[in-house]
Amino acid sequence: MASALLARLDARDRALFTRLSVFETASRGARVFWTAVTHLGGVVSSLTAAAFPLFTRGPLVPEARRALATLVISHLIVQLVKRTVGRPRPARVLGDVALVVEPDQFSFPSGHAAAAMSVAIVYSFAFPALASVLIPVAMLVGVSRVCLGVHYPGDVLIGQLIAALTAVPVVFGWWASI
Repeated sequence: MASALLARLDARDRALFTRLSVFETASRGARVFWTAVTHLGGVVSSLTAAAFPLFTRGPLVPEARRALATLVISHLIVQLVKRTVGRPRPARVLGDVALVVEPDQFSFPSGHAAAAMSVAIVYSFAFPALASVLIPVAMLVGVSRVCLGVHYPGDVLIGQLIAALTAVPVVFGWWASI
């Protein structure tokens, strides 16, 4: 029963991936756009967004600590799940070419999607007026991972869910005092 459900979910995930991915048929502009968006969830961008306010010693320091804690914890969870599940990336299974460098061989869950959403959620709680920009940008990072051929939609969804489930206890202080 469970394996039949997982097989159906996997088939739907692959079908949606096929509809969303751009591969070689994309215009140069589309490739540049999606590549720029995907880098917002990369290590440099995520760490900078989370940690930069720590160096200013200004009023954003508590939120920066929460963002950094959420980023680190969600990343550890993502890496643990990636190595446990071991789902190969779409290009390796479907024989297509990813449009960006694959950071590792595993697809599930998306680390970029989790990283972008981790930082976006923490800062959205701290600054609700920015939520209408931060959350959609984080969601676009996830879409970019599918469009560029490095993740299935389900990988992105679970990465973002891990971020949310990590951010909420950190933001509301259910986690150890940071």
